[in-house]
Amino acid sequence: MTYHSLWAFWFIFPLVLILAWVFWNRKKKTPTLQFGSVALLKTVTPSLRTRLMSLPTFLKALGLVMAILALARPQTMNTKIRKNVEGIDIVICLDVSDSMLIEDMKPLNRLEAAKETIKKFIEARSSDRIGLVVFAGESFTLVPPTLDYQLILQRVGEITSASSAKIKDGTALGVSMANAAGRLKDSQAKSRVMIFMTDGENNSGTIDPETGLEIAKGYGIKVYSIGLGKDGPTRIPVYTRDIFGQKVKTYQPFESTVNEDLLGRMAKDTGGKYYRATNEGALQKIFNDIDSLEKTKIDVNKFTNYTEKFPPYLVMGIILYLVGILLGRSWLRRVP
Repeated sequence: MTYHSLWAFWFIFPLVLILAWVFWNRKKKTPTLQFGSVALLKTVTPSLRTRLMSLPTFLKALGLVMAILALARPQTMNTKIRKNVEGIDIVICLDVSDSMLIEDMKPLNRLEAAKETIKKFIEARSSDRIGLVVFAGESFTLVPPTLDYQLILQRVGEITSASSAKIKDGTALGVSMANAAGRLKDSQAKSRVMIFMTDGENNSGTIDPETGLEIAKGYGIKVYSIGLGKDGPTRIPVYTRDIFGQKVKTYQPFESTVNEDLLGRMAKDTGGKYYRATNEGALQKIFNDIDSLEKTKIDVNKFTNYTEKFPPYLVMGIILYLVGILLGRSWLRRVP
């Protein structure tokens, strides 16, 4: 319960002062008689009427207190909060070609660094539908846009490289972009976002990157493109089995190249942004930046209904005050 007019409680102080003055001067108004000895009077038991002589004053004072409480307007509040959430639909498009196994990012390689960063990004969202597309020489949708974050996190943890998943190796940028755009084309969200992550150049697929870009632009999809890893000669791990069936890891030379021109145009032409991540720390900062740029819009409307509770206090105050006056002028009337 709250009080609308707290200033009314200031009337308590003059009321207390008046009551103190009344009781302080009570003896001056009490008639007296002179006796030679009061021993016999002390044995006389006061009557009920005598004991209740102060009751009228008490009832009137209590009635005034109730009136002050009524004047303060006690109220109860019923508050309703309505949230209007404008979520964002996001599809993360991740390269899983074997070059993503290059060990130049922690905790193990480019692919594992990307997976860890994606998990943290998903865990930080709350009202956005998120989907997941992977690609190498071909493209697959692992999870269509959904609010089931536990499912997405589970599928992210299950992602492996093209060779481990036994899919065609390569880098089909156009096909993967078209696939991700297809998952967003029917979205009703005001903001549709594709986060495109790759460490290579287009060398596979039946759809060229330019066509994939036009599809994304046609659906009004904003692309944040990320080029992973360092350019130049490096080594790619290759796993084979020896004569005893044990897995053996060897390395073979590999020339790592990111098509920065294409990734830059993907972002620029769709209103997004291009990033280059050469280590796991930079990759995390990139996702933090995307998280700050693509915020869910939440409008909060607060409605409060007040119910007045002063009538019972006012009625009780009037009744107590009138009863005090009635008793003071009848049964409990003071007679000299």
